[in-house]
Amino acid sequence: MPFRDTLDITVQGGKGGDGGLSFMRLKYVPKGGPDGGHGGNGGSIYLEAIEDITSLDRLIDKYHQKAGTGQQGEGRNKSGANGDDLVIWVPVGTIAYDYDNGKIIADLTEVGQKLLVAQGGVGGRGNLSFSNSKRQAPRFAELGTPGEKRKLRLELRMIADVGLVGYPNAGKSSLLAALSNARPEIAAYPFTTLSPNLGIVEQDHVRFTLADIPGIIEDAHKGKGLGLDFLRHISRTRLLVYVLDILEEPVKTLESLQHELREYDPKLLELPAVVVLNKIDLLDETDIETISEQLTPFGLPVIPISAQGKINTEELKGTLFAMLPERPKLEAQVISKEITADPMRIEKEGDRWVVKGQELEGIVARFDTKNPEAVSYLQQYFAGLGVNKMLKRKGAQDGEDVQIGDAVFDYFDEEKANREAKKSEE
Repeated sequence: MPFRDTLDITVQGGKGGDGGLSFMRLKYVPKGGPDGGHGGNGGSIYLEAIEDITSLDRLIDKYHQKAGTGQQGEGRNKSGANGDDLVIWVPVGTIAYDYDNGKIIADLTEVGQKLLVAQGGVGGRGNLSFSNSKRQAPRFAELGTPGEKRKLRLELRMIADVGLVGYPNAGKSSLLAALSNARPEIAAYPFTTLSPNLGIVEQDHVRFTLADIPGIIEDAHKGKGLGLDFLRHISRTRLLVYVLDILEEPVKTLESLQHELREYDPKLLELPAVVVLNKIDLLDETDIETISEQLTPFGLPVIPISAQGKINTEELKGTLFAMLPERPKLEAQVISKEITADPMRIEKEGDRWVVKGQELEGIVARFDTKNPEAVSYLQQYFAGLGVNKMLKRKGAQDGEDVQIGDAVFDYFDEEKANREAKKSEE
């Protein structure tokens, strides 16, 4: 299975259960009052960072994830069960973006971090909640709301303390095997490594994570070769190791590698770094010293080694432990959802009035507008919000259509009707 470090998925919270429409039925109470309970809330979806996977392979063929639906409310004021939450396991180091606007939702940098990415719907109120002295037997209940639906782009940036950077066949995999417990595929041809490999390096009960980043070639930052796909993994490291083949123009190679990193992210060159001259067993000592001196202008420590022959690898290990900066405290970077004001607006569209406003449209969506009692409740609710007065000021006339969300109502000037009724009485 190919290594996956980016993946697009759609997540949807479960729908909230509808409120119960029920009346008490007891042997000695033939006409009992309403007793419908609330619907259960829909399940929500979370991302949780875990340690035992290194790519997003588990989510392949699971591009649409949906949480459980809340159950409908029942009689005797019994609430419906909440829908089951869904937890999606992702590798630690995963960044979740909102696909539509590109904003970071969170950066899961610690094992066990858990993030809500799709809120479940809210359960509807049962008909018991709508009873009062004037409405003693409501024959309607509130509908549950849909769960939040959003598309996410997941991007894995592996969290490794030290990153090996170099051209294909420079010997990075051999060095990883020499220093750590990793057993990467090693062969004498380019692009043996097609995915980042991780290993643990230990010394005196202290350890760090070492990553072999797949080979970078010239213009990798423009998408050539494999480098662009994996350059993102370098951004997590605290220390870079430039692995150079001593036989392949190491000065020119180091200049090229730093150019690629600079073009991708200039901050990468601010990281502490070590230059490793690999394959020294193929040259004599004089040539090794000459090439090492040529690298002096870069201002980085230069350590000649042979990864395959394990020459100076212990010295390199000690240098890495000595140079490795303290691990910073990583915190999840969560961008809260933006809440924008959406005031009520009334516009004339054709032969009908259209009332717009997120809150008002949301209320209408929670009721069955084919139910006369539910419509009566909504009309009273609108009057309390001042919708009728706003329509009147705009010039609405009795009998004209008023659309709110997907529902259409008849406008009725209650004040005018009350005045006329009062005059007729006089």
